[in-house]
Amino acid sequence: MGLVTEVDDATAPTVLIVDNNAMSSMRLSNIFKTRNFKVELCEDGDQAVDEYIRLDPELVVLSLDIPSLDGHLAALEMREHGGEQRIVFVAPNRMADLARNAAYSAGAVAWLQKPISGESLEAVWKQVLGPIPEAPGLEDLDELYPDRVQIEADAGPMTMPPPMLLPDLPGVPVLPNVAASADLPDLEVEMPNAVKKKRGWKIALVTLLLVVAGAAAVHFTGVYTLPYLPEIA
Repeated sequence: MGLVTEVDDATAPTVLIVDNNAMSSMRLSNIFKTRNFKVELCEDGDQAVDEYIRLDPELVVLSLDIPSLDGHLAALEMREHGGEQRIVFVAPNRMADLARNAAYSAGAVAWLQKPISGESLEAVWKQVLGPIPEAPGLEDLDELYPDRVQIEADAGPMTMPPPMLLPDLPGVPVLPNVAASADLPDLEVEMPNAVKKKRGWKIALVTLLLVVAGAAAVHFTGVYTLPYLPEIA
């Protein structure tokens, strides 16, 4: 294997490597960097689908035994999204039959047995660059994975539910229906007359006080004669 360096060429193809085994991911990264690929790593199947949509890579190297979505379902989700990307499955020898079936179902261009080497990749490289097979598993995707989360179409704004009627509580009297405000009679309020009556009472009281005061003054002047006033002839 030659010297491995980071690829910064904007025109270089991108490979998305999806494997939760750090040693396997590092080995695959080095192999594809020597082939002048820009390498993107991911460890989760669900996240891999999001990265596939975001990056639009030319090649996806996908392990079957990854968390969240397994490699087969993740590959089908990628193919369902569309695109002409090539998918290569990698799996240990104990999962060889599963890898072959998954490669056929998802339309993968090849599958490789772990541990991967530059020589094993070179042996299938023409196949990797060849035509992309159909993915017959897409037709049976819902049957193969009935519990997968699907995005439902927007059904428009939500409708408000009808008002909930509360049950009658035992021991609480039922209030009669209150008439609407338009059906209620107008109240007759005679505020001005009440004000006039109140003012008339005050005037009568003041008048009575003045009369009493005047009578007292007349009586007082009739009893006492002021000595310093001259008599009028």
